Amino acid sequence: MAVSFSLIFLFNTISAAAAEKAGAKEEGSFNVTETILEHIKDDHSWHLWGHTTISLPVILYTPQGLEVFSSEKLVDEHHEPIVYKGKFDYKLVAGKTKIVNAAGEVDIAASKKLWDFSITKNVAGLFVSVIILLLVILTAASAYKKTGVTSAPKGLQSFMEPIVLFVRDEIALPNIGAKRYAKYMPFLLTIFFLILTNNFLGLIPIFPGGANVSGNIAFTMTLAVCVFIVVNLSSNKNYWEHIFWMPGMHWSMKLFLAPIELIGVFNKPISLMIRLFANITAGHILVLSLVCLIFIFKTVYAAAVAVPFVIFIFLIELLVAFLQAYIFTMLTAMYIGMASEEAHHDHPAAEGTGKELAHH
Repeated sequence: MAVSFSLIFLFNTISAAAAEKAGAKEEGSFNVTETILEHIKDDHSWHLWGHTTISLPVILYTPQGLEVFSSEKLVDEHHEPIVYKGKFDYKLVAGKTKIVNAAGEVDIAASKKLWDFSITKNVAGLFVSVIILLLVILTAASAYKKTGVTSAPKGLQSFMEPIVLFVRDEIALPNIGAKRYAKYMPFLLTIFFLILTNNFLGLIPIFPGGANVSGNIAFTMTLAVCVFIVVNLSSNKNYWEHIFWMPGMHWSMKLFLAPIELIGVFNKPISLMIRLFANITAGHILVLSLVCLIFIFKTVYAAAVAVPFVIFIFLIELLVAFLQAYIFTMLTAMYIGMASEEAHHDHPAAEGTGKELAHH
């Protein structure tokens, strides 16, 4: 039922967007690429249903000071970019607000001095996910304060507790170790729930979902940078020794391996960034491509073939949403564990016992 409900709204969303973009165009000029990209990229407005949208605030810091206005001033009734005359002449160019001259061309020199702090759909979607997380986590935390940690979980507690225990027992403990895992649990839980929440919201085609936050490279890059900082702040002498001067190897090999190991320090967060971005974006493109088949062929047979495939891929995407949050968090814990792992030294008593056994 939930999948069918989501698909109905998804069809309505795509058809409304296609009709709006068509405007006075001839019938049959449906652009699949443009339609799909519009649904996965960021925007200055949030589509609700039909032709109803929420216009988000545009916040610009210009050479003449701060300027704030609604994004609806930058588009016409067909959602096409128009020039808005404020302190400067502004226009949306490839989704970015630029300063233009009297001829409507981008003023490169002036645009370089323009700082854009606008609340776009992805930014608003991130705020929504944070609010949802705060409500869920604070509600569960307040319930624990009232009932204690030894009582049987109820309500949101019964939903949150298995997930928290899963992150602790299956991710943090095996990869970081029993002595050090506790101080990293808040960071790992934050990453896991933030990615998971935005992945699920991205699959909901209506408000408060529909924002492709996890499929935005800026979001995944920010998470990767945070992981990079935490991993390197957690590192010890043993970690850096294995990078710059690999123990137990000839000095010539140490010189050869040091640059490779150093590159690996940066490759790890980069792989985290690209993996999450690519998997989430690819899933959205696949679902939207199957839906667009209905509008391309415009037959009942196309719908009969496309809808089952869309439902199947949608269910796969639900699994991928959880799987990507798990993989990102697990690899983060693994990198922290590798960076903070102490050097292994043979125990003197063990060495002596070994020599005695060898002697006998």
